[in-house]
Amino acid sequence: MAEETCTHDCASCSANCGSRTEPQKETLNKQSNVRHTVAVVSGKGGVGKSFVTSLFAVALAARGYRVGILDADITGPSIPKAFGVTDEIFGNEDGMFPAKSKKGIFVMSLNLLLPDTASPAIWRGPVIAGTVKQFYTDVIWGDLDFLLIDCPPGTGDVPLTIFQSIPLDGVVIVSSPQELVSMIVSKAANMADMMGVPVLGLVENMSFVKCPDCGAEIRVFGESHIETVAEKFGYPVLARIPIDPALSALVDKGEIENIAENPLDGAVSEIEKKIG
Repeated sequence: MAEETCTHDCASCSANCGSRTEPQKETLNKQSNVRHTVAVVSGKGGVGKSFVTSLFAVALAARGYRVGILDADITGPSIPKAFGVTDEIFGNEDGMFPAKSKKGIFVMSLNLLLPDTASPAIWRGPVIAGTVKQFYTDVIWGDLDFLLIDCPPGTGDVPLTIFQSIPLDGVVIVSSPQELVSMIVSKAANMADMMGVPVLGLVENMSFVKCPDCGAEIRVFGESHIETVAEKFGYPVLARIPIDPALSALVDKGEIENIAENPLDGAVSEIEKKIG
């Protein structure tokens, strides 16, 4: 990278320049203890990654785990909306305290630090990447069994920073059925492989709509290609989530925790087997 454009933040840069140093893994706040950290990623936007992150958090919490969500999608944060969290973030000299959902899931998101939810974060990549690292290091998470990181889409600065700088037990890749998305999933999978981060499995969102009369599965976006991608990389398909207006309504009302049947219950069982 040319000297005049270098940010001196190797964690947010893929250039193999002479001044490059291996990024150091960030450490948690001294008042935090997290057993497992899992990132939820996607190769492109619009596949429901934040929705999947929320469902994972609810499914884990239902099994008695203490769960936190780090909303790393700085320019498009939606986790607080799904959980109906509006609390202001406060802190002390030791760090910031995350907000807490109605049923005890901890949430840290930029939207909880802005004057209002419509305020944009018009920031460049290195600033966004630095904020994500601060959410990991400066937040007092307390004792958590699982910290889920809702990554922004793509393979840019922030996912790169997370993969290189935060100790991860693995990632879950989210996709939708279209063939184009399958190609993009391959990009996310290849990035995880290049970064040496284990892929716990794939989740396909918007797989089908179930007919309320006969129960037939209607494939709105065509036939799924997730099995082909899974076979190519040797990853398990953790779940296929249907399009369900009732689930969308829960998210819109900030009541995702009130879900009756979580489509990711089986996926959580598989992740428990992998990382305990």
